[in-house]
Amino acid sequence: MTPSLLSFYVTYLLSGSIVHLAALKLSPSLNITFVKAGQDLTLNCSFNQTTVAVMFYWYKQPLGQKPQLVSKFYKHDKDGTFTDEFKNESRFELETMNYKNNLKISKAQMSDSAAYYCISGYSYVYEFLEGIIIQVKDSDLVFQASVHQSTPETIQSGGSVMLNCTVHAGTCSEKHSVYWFKNSEESHPGLIYTHGGRNDQCERNRSSQTQTCVYNLRMESLNRSHAGTYYCAVASCGHILFGNGAKLNIEEEGESFIYVYALSGALAFNSSLLVFLAYAAYTLYKRKNCKCTDPRAESSGTLDPNGDVSCSVMF
Repeated sequence: MTPSLLSFYVTYLLSGSIVHLAALKLSPSLNITFVKAGQDLTLNCSFNQTTVAVMFYWYKQPLGQKPQLVSKFYKHDKDGTFTDEFKNESRFELETMNYKNNLKISKAQMSDSAAYYCISGYSYVYEFLEGIIIQVKDSDLVFQASVHQSTPETIQSGGSVMLNCTVHAGTCSEKHSVYWFKNSEESHPGLIYTHGGRNDQCERNRSSQTQTCVYNLRMESLNRSHAGTYYCAVASCGHILFGNGAKLNIEEEGESFIYVYALSGALAFNSSLLVFLAYAAYTLYKRKNCKCTDPRAESSGTLDPNGDVSCSVMF
């Protein structure tokens, strides 16, 4: 699972709600875009001329909040319209020519950080055409999160492991929340643990006015169900950032012995094969250097039972 798709699930997990969509077609992917504060950006959304959908919408979903309707566009009209608080937002503009429903945002602000969805509608059927996560970065804010795993990637079943999440908060002095997510091939990403609004595990560098925080996640009595990739997510100062992830494999007891036996068997087979090849090469060498005195055997390769044949091996 890609990081962008992981962010899509996380957005709903942090909002504390589960969405059931009956007549909704989901888009295959969710993109993520990073922009600097003050930069202009365009959220692209296009549709086919033959589509049966007649209405097109843009929704904005800030982290942990419900989606907000930004705009709507009737494809037989020339222009679209903005709704509610976005009516007076001069930085927002719709581009609706040539089968497009592009949302333009000028001079991006921190408050523009959110997930944006372009949705088409016809009757009671709605389809996600585009999904884009916009992360606006403040050039004066240095805020990074990284996940480090100090133990090997493979742990014996029944053992324990300690995952470390190191947060370099830079100049951000706000309290931050730390979330741990698990992602595996068998299931969608899920929230497994949170460190809520605490900075008591942080150290501040007085000279640079930056701080580094360390959070630990200890897991014991591990089994195969614990296998997967664990991500640390940090929310603070209008940002949510993910660590690089720590992959954890669980090895059942006895599996290591099976590997040893398998390798031993392979080694024995290879040794036997080498001996056989050496013998075959030696035999072939003898045949090529065998000189027969019977001239009849030289041409036909067959010997007269009554003939006198003698061979000598030439070295």
